[in-house]
Amino acid sequence: MAFQLYDTATRQIRELVPLQPGKVSIYHCGLTVQGPPHIGHIRKEVVFDVLRRWLERSDLEVTIVANVTDIDDKILAKGVEEGRPWFAVAYENERALHSAYEVLGCVPPTYEPRATGVVPEMIEMMQTLISRGHAYAAADGSGDVYFDVRSWPAYGELSNQKLDDMLPAEDSPPEGKRDARDFALWKGQKADDPESASWATPWGRGRPGWHLECSAMAAKYLGPEFDIHGGGLDLRFPHHENELAQSRAAGQGFAQYWMHNAMLNLAGSKMSKSVGNTLMVSEVVKRVRPIDLRYYLAASHYRSIVEFSEESLAEAAIAFQRIEGFVRRAAELVGAGELGIPCADFVHAMDDDLSVPAALAAVQATISEGNKLLAGGDSPALRGVLASVRSMLDVLGLDPLSPTWDRGGDGTAHAQVIDSLVSGLLEQRQEARASKDFAVADRVRAQLTAAGIEIEDTPQGARWSVKGDG
Repeated sequence: MAFQLYDTATRQIRELVPLQPGKVSIYHCGLTVQGPPHIGHIRKEVVFDVLRRWLERSDLEVTIVANVTDIDDKILAKGVEEGRPWFAVAYENERALHSAYEVLGCVPPTYEPRATGVVPEMIEMMQTLISRGHAYAAADGSGDVYFDVRSWPAYGELSNQKLDDMLPAEDSPPEGKRDARDFALWKGQKADDPESASWATPWGRGRPGWHLECSAMAAKYLGPEFDIHGGGLDLRFPHHENELAQSRAAGQGFAQYWMHNAMLNLAGSKMSKSVGNTLMVSEVVKRVRPIDLRYYLAASHYRSIVEFSEESLAEAAIAFQRIEGFVRRAAELVGAGELGIPCADFVHAMDDDLSVPAALAAVQATISEGNKLLAGGDSPALRGVLASVRSMLDVLGLDPLSPTWDRGGDGTAHAQVIDSLVSGLLEQRQEARASKDFAVADRVRAQLTAAGIEIEDTPQGARWSVKGDG
């Protein structure tokens, strides 16, 4: 298979030719854990979770590696700022990342290596690059090791840039470099660096550069050549460009396809810790259900920039609750049943560059058919529609009847509280009606209506839904 560039990972998924028949290997860059994850970070996790689910539904065995960068300038600085060991900062935020995975229903990666766990492999890779003439130890005695970008003519191919148009690499000062655009493979130990943040190498003690970490982890866990490499679009240059150059210069085939998701922005700028415009996952799920947040993050095409606002988040929550309303009403009539087969339009949409918006349109069209069947009660046709809808939602990680969302404290904790409160009010209303106190019954209904709750009186009792669910 020819080497592919420029985000061709999922276009026509069924035309994907994996290196091993029936198996797909994926590496996507995880979090640098100097802080807990915000919803901009976790959008990428949701995107790759959906990709993984669809590939598995397409009868492919998926191995997915998402690394943790647990040694970095920012982590060291955060440790100094907080007056505690750098590794304590990293571990605390790694646990926060795991909590965010779980609360948003993401399947854990097959492997989640830490950068500090592959230092021997990094040293070996640097030795290979030096022996091949693509890297060098700084002559200034700093202990730094740099990649020689001019030694690799293809440098810039991933981001479609020419070397002479690039700015100097900002990961280390220019002293000791042959070219200001050479990037650091290894950073020599500084006088104020903690001893625990350095490792012995033939060039002196130090710690790894960011780009080298990912190349070493990808090779260790997926081999010298794998199928898909991905991450946020902001990583394409310089991070992924540098990974590609150093890995291929070391003789590895590296990634065959690339996939980059666009950013989630706040007030027109990329959401990032450095500018302080962050929305931590742990905080957002206090005011919106996790399943609603997942819908919001998954619903746009992964290449599309999402401009975050509380209004758009609320609108997404209402949109999903309409979908959920059909699933729960249908399940009341016919039982949850088993997952069925996605409709043809959904399959086409997911195969066409993971087009979730078109896939959700297919879900909505199927629900429209199901709504027409609800009035007829239990029927094989309604069971089939419910099974198909749940199957499609399951691919997106959004099946409201999945055990994922039934665990206390995550997916449906808020929904369970709301259900309990509404059910209590409906019992009061029913008691008032039974005693012919219609004034109280009407007042309860008016309270629920004002809160956006619609009431439907059925032979089986009162049934409620969020306004607009039908």
